[in-house]
Amino acid sequence: MSGVLKLGELHGSLADPLLDAMTFLNEVTGRYPEAISFAPGRPYEEFFDPADIPGHLETYLRHLREEKGLTESQVRQEVFQYGRTKGIIAPLIARALAADEGITADPEALVVTVGAQEGMLLVLRALCAGPDDVLLVSSPCYVGVTGAARLLDLTVRPVPEAGPDGGLDPDALADAVRELRAAGKRPRACYVVPDFANPSGASMDERARRRLLDVAESTGILLIEDNPYGFFGRTGPARPTLKALDGDRRNVVYLGSFAKTCFPGARVGYLLADQQVVDEDGRSGLLADELAKLKSMTTVNTSALAQAVIGGMLLAGGLRLREANEPARQFYARNMDTLLTELENAFRSVPGVSWNSPEGGFFAVVTVPFRADARALDVCARTYGVLWTPMDGFHPGGGGERQLRLSCSYLTPEQIAEGVRRLARFVTERTAGQN
Repeated sequence: MSGVLKLGELHGSLADPLLDAMTFLNEVTGRYPEAISFAPGRPYEEFFDPADIPGHLETYLRHLREEKGLTESQVRQEVFQYGRTKGIIAPLIARALAADEGITADPEALVVTVGAQEGMLLVLRALCAGPDDVLLVSSPCYVGVTGAARLLDLTVRPVPEAGPDGGLDPDALADAVRELRAAGKRPRACYVVPDFANPSGASMDERARRRLLDVAESTGILLIEDNPYGFFGRTGPARPTLKALDGDRRNVVYLGSFAKTCFPGARVGYLLADQQVVDEDGRSGLLADELAKLKSMTTVNTSALAQAVIGGMLLAGGLRLREANEPARQFYARNMDTLLTELENAFRSVPGVSWNSPEGGFFAVVTVPFRADARALDVCARTYGVLWTPMDGFHPGGGGERQLRLSCSYLTPEQIAEGVRRLARFVTERTAGQN
């Protein structure tokens, strides 16, 4: 029969539940529009005003005319034509990185990407050279990177976190690298989110970060640092990124995104890849240049118009996004405080229920005395009117079956309080039904 394809004859990733998990995260709120949703890790929509977009665009165009000295013809070419593969706002990103993170970045070492997700795919594609190559990831782990690895047929090895709030365990990473090499495998890189990780909300303290960098230096493993939530701490001062701590050693490829700090609909991210790549003739260049070759064959370039709007937002904030995001930080911190308080009020006397206490970000994890899978979620959404995310999809090595992720970024404090009350009714009745 023409027009019919057999799924079994297509790439195996299409039948992998991991890809369904990513679609679920993007679409689940729309499936249950009346429910209070702790599912999506989205920014709060009231921070956005469509009327601001023309102003941001004009700010960037004025920058092109007045600071860069472009003619009107050159300005039109900059924003209407296919642009440079590496992107047009890399110099502004470099200045913002210096101001916000203390990272010294050569603009030529930056590639502006279609969200951080494209950055992950480009880096993994470059590093994946053969069947023995392995990507190490924290466990639990963001499904976007494990899904990208699945698309590339790249083996994933999970590395446990150091407790519910501690982030990736550096010593466990060192052990995993040794075990893989002893088995004839080639560990290529480790993906890590040191600040308020998705899905666990866990963070690494500065001592653990320095230890992780020492492990990378001694083992030759490349660290892929993803930092979407670093501006949104709830307690204490901001910790330095791995990239800032690493200095000139270049053990870290740094992934950034404007999805949380500006707005997700722009789909603008970036990667900083300042490692040297040497060819067979001894000529060297930047890893960013090699990644740009891959980008040219996938998305060609990142929307110049979207970059221009983000560039305008950077300029409007004085190239200091951390300061510009202080109102958002306060909002998300208050939401996390509210979530943790409501969990304490609802579950302190419920046996078998526990949760972690993230120091910031969007996510917390609740452990329950029953299987918190998609079937349980469906019951919870239809009967109790509240959504959450099952944690089992975030564990590449298995686990998380009795855990659920709550995202508090998308809601008001009042919605959080009501959502936890609904969740408590579901958990209490579900637990009683099993006894």
